[in-house]
Amino acid sequence: MGLRFRKSIKIAPGVRMNVGKRGVGVSVGTRGLRHTINSSGRATSTVGLPGTGISYSTSRSYKTPAHQQRNELAKREREQAKLAEQEHAKLQVELYENRIERMRSIHQECDEPVDWKAIYHQEPPFEVDRIGPTEQNARDQLESYRPSWIDRLFNRESKQRQRLEQDVHAAAEADRTRYEEWREARELAKRVLLGEVDTYYDVIESFQPFDDLLEFGSGFECNVPSPEIVQVAFDVNAQEAIPTTAYSLTKTGKLSERAMTKTAYYDLYQDYVCGAALRIAREMFALLPVQVVYVQAYEKQLNTSTGHEEDVLILTVQYDRQTLEQMNMSRVDPSDALEQFTYRMNFRKTKGFAPVEGIQT
Repeated sequence: MGLRFRKSIKIAPGVRMNVGKRGVGVSVGTRGLRHTINSSGRATSTVGLPGTGISYSTSRSYKTPAHQQRNELAKREREQAKLAEQEHAKLQVELYENRIERMRSIHQECDEPVDWKAIYHQEPPFEVDRIGPTEQNARDQLESYRPSWIDRLFNRESKQRQRLEQDVHAAAEADRTRYEEWREARELAKRVLLGEVDTYYDVIESFQPFDDLLEFGSGFECNVPSPEIVQVAFDVNAQEAIPTTAYSLTKTGKLSERAMTKTAYYDLYQDYVCGAALRIAREMFALLPVQVVYVQAYEKQLNTSTGHEEDVLILTVQYDRQTLEQMNMSRVDPSDALEQFTYRMNFRKTKGFAPVEGIQT
């Protein structure tokens, strides 16, 4: 005698899920009328007259390859949707982890130093009273042109010469542009080396050294009180810069979102502020021949006496070129690096930054 196993689970009023050895089915309906669909694709409808014992049952089982394939395709579609969901979850976690890593290592990024002395002493691309090299090459091409038999056959000689003459004019313009760029760069280097403060502002505006920091929502303002000193104030804007939600993957590959702990949040907050300050100083030393960079970090905090948010100073550092250039940026911790400079910071692991007084320049 064979044993049969069947379990029926009520999902909702009128809806039951039937679990058996041959598959899973769902039945819908009420007493006297019920429709059942099996995982194999078999559909059964039953109509009965309550109290009479009379009922009629009809079933449909698709036999054509097209209908049988439909169930397989539907299964694959569900599996693909699940994989797409897992891939999306994985991407979200990778984006989150990448953002955290970029914030913690932001001090390691910096443009190459500008050698203003080398720019000033660079030789011109050619003597101003002579033909430039690009134009000379185009002239040589024109003078050496000899029409081929195909040019003569199709009467293309004049067009070819006209094209080469146009190339000469374009080459002359390219040489003039190149010479003008050299002249402007040399003049700019001269003004920088002379310590012209207005030129410092022009250089900062042209090079835009803090572009990637703007991605995190921070804003910057530069001040040049003397040729030896640059002051940079930046708004941290923690609400945009510092994430409050941590993302991870569950064992089944689903996306897990949870609020970042206070300790983790403020630890990242401190790393970003100190790292950004160090990065700002490095950029200024790479861009300009200054010896000292003052960096002030500001954040909006609630003034409980007025009920309004105000910009308060949370970090100020006096960086000197000699000390900073001796540091190994790939291994340094930006927060610990403050000990090498004059600074003011009041930070607590579970409460964050408190206001501080500025450093006299």
